[in-house]
Amino acid sequence: MRIKQNLTIAALFAITTSGCAPKPDGITNGSSDTMNTMVASPPDSSEIHAHPSEGPHHGTLVELGKEEFHAEVVHDDKSVTVYILDSSASKAVPIDAKELTINLMHDGAPEQFSLAASPEVGETDGNSSRFKLADAELVGHVDDESSAAKLTVTINDTPYRGEIKHDHDHSGHDHAH
Repeated sequence: MRIKQNLTIAALFAITTSGCAPKPDGITNGSSDTMNTMVASPPDSSEIHAHPSEGPHHGTLVELGKEEFHAEVVHDDKSVTVYILDSSASKAVPIDAKELTINLMHDGAPEQFSLAASPEVGETDGNSSRFKLADAELVGHVDDESSAAKLTVTINDTPYRGEIKHDHDHSGHDHAH
C-alpha cells in the first residue's frame, strides 16, 4: 500500500513539473526537438479598444477629451481641413462653432491659425462639422513634429484640446482628399 502511495505522489509530481503548470513569460518547456514558448495571456476585454488608424477622409485623427469626440486633419498643398467626428471617429458631428484653432510653434515662436466653419452639404452656417483654412504656411507646419501642433475647439460649451500627431507615412498617399 505504501508503494502505491509513493507512486501516486511521484506521478503527481511528474505531471505538475512537466509543463502543465503555467510558467512566467519567456520561460520555455520542451525537448531539444521542439520548444514550446509560453505566450502572455490576452489583455482583459476592458483593455481592448477598437480605434481606427485614420479618419473617413484618410486624415490624421486627433482625440478630443477622453475620446468623446475626434477631429480629423486633412490637407493638400494649399489648405488644411478639419472634420469633427463622433467618439468612434467614423461619423461627422456638426457643432455650433464659427471656427476652431490650431496652435503651433515655429522657430521658437507660437503661431495661431483659425479655421473657419465650412458646412458640408446638409449642414447650416451655424452648425458645421468641417472647418477649413487656405494657408500654405499652416500646411508646411502641420506635419512637422517640432511644431507641436494642437487643435482647440469648443463643442457644446466644453473646450477641447488635442495634439495633432502625424504618424502615417507619405509613400503612396496623396493628401488631396
